[in-house]
Amino acid sequence: MSVRDQIEATLTEVFAPTTLEVIDDSERHHGHAGWREGGNTHFRVTIASPRLDGLSRVEQHRAVNAALADQFSAGLHALAIKVMASQ
Repeated sequence: MSVRDQIEATLTEVFAPTTLEVIDDSERHHGHAGWREGGNTHFRVTIASPRLDGLSRVEQHRAVNAALADQFSAGLHALAIKVMASQ
């Protein structure tokens, strides 16, 4: 399973999102800190989930980062997070 697929599966399990988009942005960061040949280091996530509604932006981001702790330990370097209101 790719890192992208792992991120998607984890966020789906933890947050049951109404919207979820996971994009590998690694090539845009070529030569930057944390970049590795083959990518899978920098991702962008857009998520909407009732489980994130009512939390502050900081709390939302902390919750997403906490859910992906295993991926960060395995080499995920950077994650850009956009949380939208659930529908």
